[in-house]
Amino acid sequence: MTPFLALLMLLSIPEWSSALIRPVPGISTAERDGRTLHRTKRGWMWNSFFLLEEWTGSGKQYVGKLHSDMDTEDGSVKYVLTGDGAGTIFEIDEKSGDIHATRRLDREEKSSYTLSAKAINKTSGQVLERASDFIIKIHDINDNEPKFSKDTYVASVPEMSSIGAFVMRVTATDADDESYGNSAKLVYSILQGQPYFSVEPDTGVIRTALPNMIRENREHYQVVIQAKDMAGQMGGLSGTATVNITLLDVNNSPPRFPHSAYHLSTPESAEVGSSVGRIKANDADAGVNAEMWYSVLDGDGQDVFSIVTDATSQEGVITVKKPLDYESKRTYSLRVQVTNTHVDPQFGHLGPFSDTATVRIAVTDVDEPPVFGRSHYIFEVDENAPPGSSVGTVSARDPDATNHLVKYTIDRHTDLERLFNINSNNGTISTLQALDRETSKWHNISVLATEISTSLQTRVPVFIKVQDVNDNAPEFAMYYETFVCENAKAGELIQTISAVDTDEPVIAHQFVFSLSTVNPNFTIYDNEDNTARILTRRGGFSRHEMNSYLLPVVISDNDYPIQSSTSTLTVRVCACDRSRNVQTCSTEALLLSAGLSTGALVAILLCIIILLMIVVLFAALRRQKKKEPLIISKEDVRDNVVSYNDEGGGEEDTQAFDIGTLRNPEVIDTNKMRRDIIPEMLFPFRRISPIKDNTDVRDFINCRLQDNDSDPTAPPYDSLATYAYEGNGSLAESLSSLESSATEGDQDFDYLSHWGPPFKKLADMYIGKETQRET
Repeated sequence: MTPFLALLMLLSIPEWSSALIRPVPGISTAERDGRTLHRTKRGWMWNSFFLLEEWTGSGKQYVGKLHSDMDTEDGSVKYVLTGDGAGTIFEIDEKSGDIHATRRLDREEKSSYTLSAKAINKTSGQVLERASDFIIKIHDINDNEPKFSKDTYVASVPEMSSIGAFVMRVTATDADDESYGNSAKLVYSILQGQPYFSVEPDTGVIRTALPNMIRENREHYQVVIQAKDMAGQMGGLSGTATVNITLLDVNNSPPRFPHSAYHLSTPESAEVGSSVGRIKANDADAGVNAEMWYSVLDGDGQDVFSIVTDATSQEGVITVKKPLDYESKRTYSLRVQVTNTHVDPQFGHLGPFSDTATVRIAVTDVDEPPVFGRSHYIFEVDENAPPGSSVGTVSARDPDATNHLVKYTIDRHTDLERLFNINSNNGTISTLQALDRETSKWHNISVLATEISTSLQTRVPVFIKVQDVNDNAPEFAMYYETFVCENAKAGELIQTISAVDTDEPVIAHQFVFSLSTVNPNFTIYDNEDNTARILTRRGGFSRHEMNSYLLPVVISDNDYPIQSSTSTLTVRVCACDRSRNVQTCSTEALLLSAGLSTGALVAILLCIIILLMIVVLFAALRRQKKKEPLIISKEDVRDNVVSYNDEGGGEEDTQAFDIGTLRNPEVIDTNKMRRDIIPEMLFPFRRISPIKDNTDVRDFINCRLQDNDSDPTAPPYDSLATYAYEGNGSLAESLSSLESSATEGDQDFDYLSHWGPPFKKLADMYIGKETQRET
């Protein structure tokens, strides 16, 4: 490389190169415009230097030399370098003007550098040569391998494609200089994937190399493509990329049944629409190209069975089309066809794209429930038919070969009123009660047929229509408010009446109207259209004589047997004006006409009300008994409460009440009463069972409780009886006075003095009190 670099010395550009002409110093632009300029010959001029990239030599890389004509090589000239990389990448010898590169350069990083150089006097600093620009170009070498935009590519091509079918194009790039040599000239080749695919060397287009590749045999291929620079020559750099190619499916495989015949079975009880079985044809294609459609071509079972396609599994599902009967037919045969739904005419020569198979279906026996002769029954029965009348007969049989006996019952949930009965052996339905068509015209019941041996059941609806019988008489269609004016004349129309009948005649209703007896005041005229007119036979009606008339009207029908009824029409007599407009029909008007005013009537009514109130109040006062509230103390042990309603005589009054009764229950046997007045007994006297001496108080209380509970004369509310109980085991025994004598004087308290100091005070109190009483 040294001889080549030696050529990269200072190059002078030709004299005619206007690009590097410098203006003459000291002459302005205006002066130049008016006269011819003469160019002074420069002492140094150059264009560019070339430097090889990726220098591998030792030391600094020599670039070139700058030299000025004004340099006498006495060391007085100094060369100065500025611009891209000056002082870092490039340096210049101040004395000789030699330029060197301090490090290796990469053209792909920066392909050229623009610098400026000038010459000055080292002593005075005078510029000998003005700064001038020059370019250092980095010469390219083949140091970059080709690179693809991706490491892995994904492509696809339809199967069965012809040779040369386009797959995809891959492109690689080389960072080297395309304008210099073959460093960036690429050539593509295939390293892996032959003989199935090929690549165009110049464009990188991948194409098929074999015809009619079948996806079902092999679906995925991996191809390795190489890009090599230096036009593919030896020593060039290369790069590779992987291309994963998938064959796309086309409909080139027809569907085929794996078997020519299939055998299925189903019970005879299978419902319509239920599945019998599935069959499936094989299709090596995928996606929509593998979609199939099944159909029944012929066979003795094409009316009984059908086949549908399961879009998910691509299976043919055979279903029941009509009810099956093992006793009628036990085997069926079908010829089934399968066809591709999407057929490509391009591959029609590979067909036919359909196949057929035979399906044999065996029906198995099942113990079936009874079968009625009809899906429903409709019977008619006359209303009012006597109980036990026959309505109709239902019939069912066992469809199995065993032909078991069948019994009949009525579902009582459909006959809650128990109007019908059925013979369990022959299925005859009869009435249990007389039916009324006017109550219900139809009766819907369900009849059950049950096999005696298997208990299998079948139900059938039975609709019973109640036939009409003329058993209802016609009556007024509505309530009529009829009146006649006092000034009415004979033959005047006062009312038009009509009738209704709940029966339904065969033709139409035809009612006949008449009066039960000859009436001197009114007459009736039949219009023969189910209406009649009520007319007056006379005039001069008066409310004073008769304020209303009862007119019995007889209405008859024309059905068989003839039914008739008598309805009463009330005709009120009213006061009318000349235009026959009713003014009043009330009783008040009659009273007014008799001479009583409204005020008089009101006064009479008030008097009657006041008298009634007085009578009620007097009766209530007579019956009412005033009762004073009774507050019973907890210490009150009386069983009977006696109210005297008078004030007692104080402590001195010993006849008002005997306190001994409370202290000794035994004395209650003699019912002492107050002698000065007659007491009012609130409760009848009850005899209390005597209590034995020394009886425990608890037993006494229980005894009293039983007496009160068993007393039939006890009042409806509770009586409060309080008994004190100090317990048992005391040396003083009971302190209660219930079992004491009738008076305190009968008791001896001397024993208290023998009980010790605790009872001394009590003994002093009672013994001292007794001594004072005796004194």
